[in-house]
Amino acid sequence: MSESSIDNQGDSAFITKKIGFMLLNNFTMISLASAVEPLRMANQLSGETLYEWFTLTEEGLPVSASDGIRITPDSSLFNAASLDTIIVAGGLNVTRAFTKIQLNWLKVQGRKGCRLGAICTGAYVLAEAGLLDGYDCSAHWEYIAALQEAFPRVSCSNRLFSIDRDRMTSTGGTAPLDMMLHMIKQEHGTLLCTAISEMFICDRIRSETDKQKVPLQYVSGTTQPKLVEVVGLMEANLEELIDMDELAHYAGLSRRQLERLFLKYLQCSPSKYYLKLRLLRARQLLKQSNLPIIEVSTACGFVSTPHFSKCYREQMGVPPSEERSGNSRAKSVKQNVPPTIAQVPQEELPQRRQLRVQDSELSGAHQEESGSPSENRKNSPQQEGKRDSTASDALAQARSESTFGSVRIKK
Repeated sequence: MSESSIDNQGDSAFITKKIGFMLLNNFTMISLASAVEPLRMANQLSGETLYEWFTLTEEGLPVSASDGIRITPDSSLFNAASLDTIIVAGGLNVTRAFTKIQLNWLKVQGRKGCRLGAICTGAYVLAEAGLLDGYDCSAHWEYIAALQEAFPRVSCSNRLFSIDRDRMTSTGGTAPLDMMLHMIKQEHGTLLCTAISEMFICDRIRSETDKQKVPLQYVSGTTQPKLVEVVGLMEANLEELIDMDELAHYAGLSRRQLERLFLKYLQCSPSKYYLKLRLLRARQLLKQSNLPIIEVSTACGFVSTPHFSKCYREQMGVPPSEERSGNSRAKSVKQNVPPTIAQVPQEELPQRRQLRVQDSELSGAHQEESGSPSENRKNSPQQEGKRDSTASDALAQARSESTFGSVRIKK
């Protein structure tokens, strides 16, 4: 067992954070899993119960996800344990998926000082309860327009996730993963956050400034096939650019008609939109590859690196070198993460397994004399007369994993 793993086996000085997920009917499973799994992995890698999570429904009855899978919750709303954070898990038809009882319960939790959050379309419910007035929020692009129209006091954005004081909201899909990693980083540091992302094979941890990509058909409407066709041509030709006159010709339009189409539906000229696509591609290459800046410039259709740098700074707010150096700092952090099982020399594996078994036996003997660490931990479910939480069960199962307790975090 690694030294850091042994260090994490003593009495815990951490106060476990309890997070409740209020499941709405037809919630999206991928968003819920993306929010819960980072919590599980934080416990596994630290060897501590840093987080406990609970699923909640109004009356404690099973609820169906949008994929048809039925989930039996841990508790009803009114029998739930005291929670530090409550996250509304939304999905399909969110405007008809909640009740006044749920809204009132959320208001009560907000008055208690509980941090409130939402994933996928759940922000609509918080906004309906008046709990996002004056806050920044993110939601799935399908519901941004509805949110802005119905709740003018809510500051909606197209960002992947938003953390504004005691509110945290994210879009759908895997975006909750990035939001929860950001929360874990704030609470327990970069080392643990980076190690979790590596376990989940994330090429990078997306930040609060990253935006969700809204399908052009949603922006322009399905009645504009010419616009969709031209943008598709632009996206397919970012390195070898197509002249505006050629683009108009391919779409069967005049240059003037093309510019009118872009101004009406995308609020910019065709050339400006084309430039934005190239710069977004450049940002991906800077963050996700080791290509020299001059090669990134060429790959995105720029013949001059200084011109590329000028355009990039104007659009993104930072020069390409700073975008790249920020990515380098993240990589340097990863180098300090303890080795995963794939990086441990094979000849060391039997010895490490033997140490783990011995430590488990010693830990068991100690627990018979003085009780398990979880029984002495603050906010322990056992002290409250309740069964072990799902998080405790998951942590017990993870003890046999090579990565258990492999990341030392400050107490």
